Amino acid sequence: MSKLPVGIQLYSVRDYMEKDFAGTLKELKKMGYDAVEFAGLFDYSAKEVKAMCEEAGLIPISAHVGLGVIMPNVENVIGDYAEIGCKYVAIPWASADTDLPGSTGYDKFLKNIKTVADECAKHGMKLLYHNHDFEFAKIDGKNKLDILYADTTPDVLQTQVDTCWAKVGGEDPAGYVLKYAGRAPLVHIKDFVGGKSANMYELIDGGQVKADENIVPFELRPVGYGIQDVLSIFKAAEKAGAEMVIVEQDRPALNRDSLECAKLSIEYIKNIY
Repeated sequence: MSKLPVGIQLYSVRDYMEKDFAGTLKELKKMGYDAVEFAGLFDYSAKEVKAMCEEAGLIPISAHVGLGVIMPNVENVIGDYAEIGCKYVAIPWASADTDLPGSTGYDKFLKNIKTVADECAKHGMKLLYHNHDFEFAKIDGKNKLDILYADTTPDVLQTQVDTCWAKVGGEDPAGYVLKYAGRAPLVHIKDFVGGKSANMYELIDGGQVKADENIVPFELRPVGYGIQDVLSIFKAAEKAGAEMVIVEQDRPALNRDSLECAKLSIEYIKNIY
């Protein structure tokens, strides 16, 4: 089997993207990335973004777009990413209190998913869900993420397993990717150290975590600089029929800036895979 291409979630280098969108894309291509997953377009038009990706030689594979952004203008938002050339749109997170199984808003969440999936289908695109760790909380012995996928069909919703958060949630990352073989076209490779601590949800509204003074604080790391078995995740992604693996690091570490961390990640991957 040929090696999977490697993309990067542009949220990882959002500070550089804000300053120089086109230049940052070119730099990522030079590092060895094959594709990009968007986290906003920084006020550029779909036509402009498509042209910048073409000039850089990067595949615009997907985009993280929250339902709060999509639902007020479903046709135009999905249409923009279709024009760019994206094959996938991923819901980047959902609220445990108002969206996920067990919440009062779960039925509405499912309805919104169906609406967005139908619009994606008009453009030949697929809708994905990107997990954190709180989706692995259990209801009657089943975790919320599995319930979500059981309550939807693959033609409506596919998976984007974030392997860092799966591990934090108590799952074996490679095993969880394989669990959704055939339904996991894009897999997030994310590395980390430490355990659940107070700073985990700094960037999203994921609720509060009680700090445990007896553990190493949670910290995201470049791929290969944490505790993940990176090669096993790539092999699982291959076996599961994934189209691509995507690097994500929400915040820099190791006294490196975001672009330096992106370089460390792809260098490590190219060295072992």
